[in-house]
Amino acid sequence: MLGEFGSSFVRHWAQRFIEWRARKVCFLIDNRHVSRFTISLKVVQMKMKWTLGVVLVCLIFGSNGIVEAQNKSDAISNPPKAELDRQDEASIVLFDGTSLDQWRGYQKEEIGGGWKIDGDVLKFDGSGGGDIVTKETFDNFELIFDWKVEQGANSGVMYRVSLGDGAPYLSGPEYQILDDEVHADGKNPMTSAGSIYAMYAPEGKVLKAVGEWNSAKIVLNGNHLEHWLNGTCVAKTEINGDDWNERREKSKFKDWEKFGANRSGHICLQDHGNVVYFRNIKVKKLNAK
Repeated sequence: MLGEFGSSFVRHWAQRFIEWRARKVCFLIDNRHVSRFTISLKVVQMKMKWTLGVVLVCLIFGSNGIVEAQNKSDAISNPPKAELDRQDEASIVLFDGTSLDQWRGYQKEEIGGGWKIDGDVLKFDGSGGGDIVTKETFDNFELIFDWKVEQGANSGVMYRVSLGDGAPYLSGPEYQILDDEVHADGKNPMTSAGSIYAMYAPEGKVLKAVGEWNSAKIVLNGNHLEHWLNGTCVAKTEINGDDWNERREKSKFKDWEKFGANRSGHICLQDHGNVVYFRNIKVKKLNAK
């Protein structure tokens, strides 16, 4: 509805319009025709009141439509709290800033000393300790996390990783984490930050400066793979699709039998010997395509 202010506003300007029309009629008529003027003025006032009524009806119903459309827009952009709670319930918190209970070492159960909780941040200080992986395995999922690096640093997040191999990258494709400006891998788009490492270069990415947080997302559903960086999907492919297989044949992964072959596996944070930071790590399981 219009509300008290809106109704007063319409009435005020409608009355002003009626008065203006009356003055105009008065100016145009001859003084010898006062009675005719009086009748004309009454007709004008009646017509103006009728017009005002039409305007009010249109504004009332029109405003209802606007309010309804706004409510629908708000419902889309601001989901109800219950819906947000359900979305949170569907996610598994892999790191909440307080513990590494969801993680283990890649080569052994114990997590190496280089991985430390610093405030609400998971920091790898570069001192060694090996890669770490989730205790749980995931097949189809959406993984979100924030990351930042110190100057010249290199790291990565791998997925569908097998235990028991010499290294996690023998089975798991990698989301590259890198200082593009300083590290040599940044000179090659195929191995730069956000890439599907050594397979697909990122496109249209906006990378934050060293020391600033980047937001990342990995979507893996069936064979469909996406890498996201700071709100943009920068790389996507179909694992074991024709293009993937053609690229793999030309890459260092050519003879790695398990690379990209697992349908399920662990998520891995890489020890590459450099300082890197992670926070807000969550994973949501997806229904297979």
